[in-house]
Amino acid sequence: MLPREGLIPAVLGTAVTAAGLALRNTNPVVGWGIAGFGLAHIVLGAIDLLEHPPEEF
Repeated sequence: MLPREGLIPAVLGTAVTAAGLALRNTNPVVGWGIAGFGLAHIVLGAIDLLEHPPEEF
């Protein structure tokens, strides 16, 4: 069974956002940039999840 479309970008976006927030203390500009990139993936993954509802068998 394949995961729903958009689930993988949303999960990876969560991990990237967490990594970016962890980097804020070391280099704030890079940390916030990475966190923003991750947040964009969460939003795009959520849009995909909403556009493609699960199929019933």
